Amino acid sequence: MQVEVGGGPYALAAGPDGAIWVTLVHGDQVARVAMDGAVETFDVGARPSIITAARDGALWFTLSGDDAIGRISTAGEVTSFPLSQGSAPFGLTSGPDGALWFTAMGTHTVGRMTLSGEVTEFALPGGSMPSMITNGPDGALWFTLNQAHAIGRIDTRGDLRIRDIPTRGGGPVGITATHDALWFTEILAGKLGRIADEAPIQELELDPESRPHAIIAAQADGVWVSLWGANQIAHVSDEGEIATLDLPPGSEPHGLAIGPDDALWVALEAGTVIRITS
Repeated sequence: MQVEVGGGPYALAAGPDGAIWVTLVHGDQVARVAMDGAVETFDVGARPSIITAARDGALWFTLSGDDAIGRISTAGEVTSFPLSQGSAPFGLTSGPDGALWFTAMGTHTVGRMTLSGEVTEFALPGGSMPSMITNGPDGALWFTLNQAHAIGRIDTRGDLRIRDIPTRGGGPVGITATHDALWFTEILAGKLGRIADEAPIQELELDPESRPHAIIAAQADGVWVSLWGANQIAHVSDEGEIATLDLPPGSEPHGLAIGPDDALWVALEAGTVIRITS
C-alpha cells in the first residue's frame, strides 16, 4: 500500500490507536495514517522530526525549528514544551524510566523530559552533534554522535560513556536495539555497525553510495535499514546477510516503523508512506 501524505514525511511511529503517525518535516505537520489509508493532518510547529509513542498514550515529537518537544494526543490535541534556544532537538525515544529522552544537535546535549515537561540536560563533547537515540538491551539510552564518529551511552542516572567507531569518517545517524545488540548506520561510509556487550564494534560493508539512514529491529531476525542514496530498503539478518528492495527513483526513504499489523512502514520524503509485507 502507498499513501500520499505530502509535506516531506520523515519519521514514523505506531500509535496506541492502531494508526501510523508521521512527521511531515517540510509541511510543519504530523499526519495520522489509518490502516485503511485514510489520512488526517495536524499543524504542530516548525520542522517536526522524530516521533515516538510514550507511556501517557500520546505521540511526542521533536520540533527542530522551534527548539521544542511537541505532544499530540490520539484525538489531535497539540501542545509543545520549549527547550533552550538554539538546541535544535532531533532524536527522541521513550525511556525505560517513562520519561522522554532526546538529543539536541545545536547545543550538543542529551536531554530528559518528564511527561509534565520538566527538562534535565546532560552535556556532551563540543561539536559532537548527537543524532538518533534508542533504548538499549541493557536498560540505558544509546545514541549516535554524528560529527564525533562515536556512539554514546547514558543511563537513567546520567552516567555517560562514549565509544569511538572504527571508521573515523562514518557519520553515524540511525540506531536501534535488537534483543542482544545495538545496530547503527554510518551514512557517510555506507556501513552498518553492531555493538554487542563489551566486544569490539563490528562493521558491515554496504554500497558506499547507499547512504544508510534509519534503522529498526525486524520482527523475527536482524534489522531493516533505509538506504537513502540508493532508493532502497534493506533487510540485514543477524548473520549479516543482506536483501534489498528497490523503490521508485527519487523516493528518498527515511523513517521506518513496524506497524500494529506487523508490516514495515516507510516514510518517503518525496511525499508518500508505504506499507511492506513479508
